[in-house]
Amino acid sequence: MQMGGSSYDVLRKQARTLENEIDMKLVAFSKIGAGSSSISNSSADTSPLLGEHVFDSLSAEIEEMLDKLSSLNETMADLPATGAAAVHTLQRHREILQGYRQEFNKISANHTMRIEREELLRGSGLATSSSPSISGLSRREMYMKESGHLSSAGNMVNDQINIAIETRDNLHAQRQAFKRLQTRFNDISNRFPLISSLIQRINIKKRRDSLILGAVIAFCVILLLIYAFN
Repeated sequence: MQMGGSSYDVLRKQARTLENEIDMKLVAFSKIGAGSSSISNSSADTSPLLGEHVFDSLSAEIEEMLDKLSSLNETMADLPATGAAAVHTLQRHREILQGYRQEFNKISANHTMRIEREELLRGSGLATSSSPSISGLSRREMYMKESGHLSSAGNMVNDQINIAIETRDNLHAQRQAFKRLQTRFNDISNRFPLISSLIQRINIKKRRDSLILGAVIAFCVILLLIYAFN
């Protein structure tokens, strides 16, 4: 059973052409998403971010091309086909489409994060419209200041980690010392069982003597009370 060779070949050529176009669009899309443009370096820091309408327009165009490529892949899959080569080709087209979608989503997410970061930095008060000399280097200064903050935060975290490590080592050393003391006490107790037994006997004898003495005193008191009342 044949797959309709001419129709399949046309669809495959269209898919390859569209894949090449998407690949070139993604390259340009990546550059725009990263904030690079044909603007010279001397004005790049003083100019606002590249117009969002350019990014959005290219984003919509790439999305449309991806949907079209997906439709072509589905159409080729619906054609009656036999043979491992045809199956492998369809699978390869699907993998290419999936890779393009992942790259597109990654670029879009990175661009969104960069825009939010720029807005946050601009809102930090490092550059104001009333100070042109500062706004001319605002973006560069913001990045430098942010880098300094990150470095300071990293140093603080390292200091805290070092303190925690030292504390852990001290606690570990104390625990080892207590273990050694307990071991020594156990060794002494095991080596001199007679001393422990003698101490127990002495304690028992002291308690017995105390009871006897108490009984004698009580008896004497009773005798004195009887003698006094008689």
